[in-house]
Formats: sequence, structure tokens, C-alpha cells
Amino acid sequence: MRIVFMGTPDYAAVILESLLESHEICALVCQEDKRAGRDMRLKAPATKELLQSRSLKIPIFQPKILDRAFAEELAALQCDIIIVAAYGKILPKAVLDIAPCINLHASILPKFRGASPIQQSILQGEKYFGVSVMQMQEGLDCGEILGFKVIPNTQQNAIELFASLAKMAGELTLEYLERFKTIKPLAQIDADCSYCKKIKKEWGLVEFDCAQSLVRKSLAYSGWPEIYLQSGLKLKKLTLKESQEAHTKGKILAMRENEICVGCNKGSIWIAALQAPSKKEMSAYAYVQGKRLKVGDILE
Repeated sequence: MRIVFMGTPDYAAVILESLLESHEICALVCQEDKRAGRDMRLKAPATKELLQSRSLKIPIFQPKILDRAFAEELAALQCDIIIVAAYGKILPKAVLDIAPCINLHASILPKFRGASPIQQSILQGEKYFGVSVMQMQEGLDCGEILGFKVIPNTQQNAIELFASLAKMAGELTLEYLERFKTIKPLAQIDADCSYCKKIKKEWGLVEFDCAQSLVRKSLAYSGWPEIYLQSGLKLKKLTLKESQEAHTKGKILAMRENEICVGCNKGSIWIAALQAPSKKEMSAYAYVQGKRLKVGDILE
């Protein structure tokens, strides 16, 4: 099949790589190169880097806006299908009308429509994580379901879950393309839907309120923005000790090799690593020793 692939980050690159093995990619559409890192150099999207690393002569489009002129340019490619994975923009009707458009969304729809389904799935403590393939239509992730795959929640962090779901999404895409003529679409139940927004850095700011919530945030925001106190101290490698007892917020309850136990208003957590602003990550035990903190003191 002649496929136009629309996707930008690593998640999309994994799916694109699986398609390159057995299908004809007639174009890649991704977001523009963006400045990143301390030196603010232009960095290409992961999907673009994949094609360039293989020296594949596949047209790459990076439009600022998806206007009618772009839609006409895309239509001229005469593709059989458009596959979308974490592209980052809502497709207008002019693009949706070119060819059947399917989307690989990293949640079990209709839950967690929107920009951060993986993080929200973790934050909500879902028993299962998954990826859905759906027929796109006007609106946000509301099209008919064409298939899905799921895995159990084993306390994966966001980085681990992104990798697992990207691999699953690649497999699901290939399975769909093999069977698309016989698949019967399933309408989503809108009454069961929920939405999630793009992650903001300030969402990583935490207090020692709820131990279970802290652990989930540490998993969901791993990589970026991570979780940190008002002082800027980052809390890393958290595990739940217990979830019910009441403690003084931030009180150091116990210490052992590399880890410290810290109390919350509700529950307590083990913290294995800490990172002060502009410093390297270090074991939590070494950090509190350096600060001359002891059991009974407050971690701030």
C-alpha cells in the first residue's frame, strides 16, 4: 500500500520503522525542526531523523499550517491510506478527505483522548495500558475503533511505557493493514470518554501530601518534567512504603543504604535518589548525610 505517514516523536518513529519493512511510504509529514538543549541547536523530529539515517529518498513535509494548499500537495501523491501517530496537530477536513486516515493513539479509547494519554494513564493508576487504532474523523480522538492491544500495569514509568506501547503500536498497525478489509469498526461510547492536556513543566511541582499520588507522578513525569519540591530539589526513584498512615509532611522517618523514608500527610515513600538544582543525581542517603539531616528532620 502507498502510505503517507504523519508523526513526529520517538513513539511515531518506532511505528514508521515497522512500516518501512513491508509497505511503500510515499511521504512523511512531521512537525518543524525545533531548537533544543543548552546550545539551542535545531533538532529534527525523530521520524525525520530515521529517514535521513537510512538515506531514504522519501519526501518530507514540515508544514507550519495544514491549509488547503498543503492538502492539495498531499492529495497529488495519490496515497491509499494516511497513518497518523503523535503528529501533534488536529487534521482538517481537507486532509481527512484525501484518503482513509487512521490514528495510533496510546490509550484504551475512549479514555484519555488528547495530548498526554500515557502520563494520564499512569497518574490514574489504570490496571491496563494500551494502544488503539481508530478511523479518524473531525474532532479529537473520537473516531471508530479498529483494534487495540493492552498490557498490564507493572509500575512502568513513562519512558518504559512509551517504548512498550510504541512497539505494540507498530505491531497493531501491521495487523490492521493485513486485515483492514474484514474489520468491522466499533463506535466509541462518548459518555465514557475523558480528556488529557499537554504536559506543563509546573505540573512537576509537588509537596508531601499523598504518598501514592507522589509515586504515580514520579512514574508519569519521568524524563520530563520530573517531580521537584519548591526548592527545586528533584525526587527520583520513588517506591510506596504505605499509603494510609498520617505523618508530618517531609519528615525523614528512616534511613537505609542509599534510601530514605519520608512521610506524607497520607502515607510514606522510599526515595532512592535526589538531585539538587544544577547538581548531579546522587543517592538520597548520601544527600541527607551531606546536608547533616537525620531521622526526624524535614526534607525541603
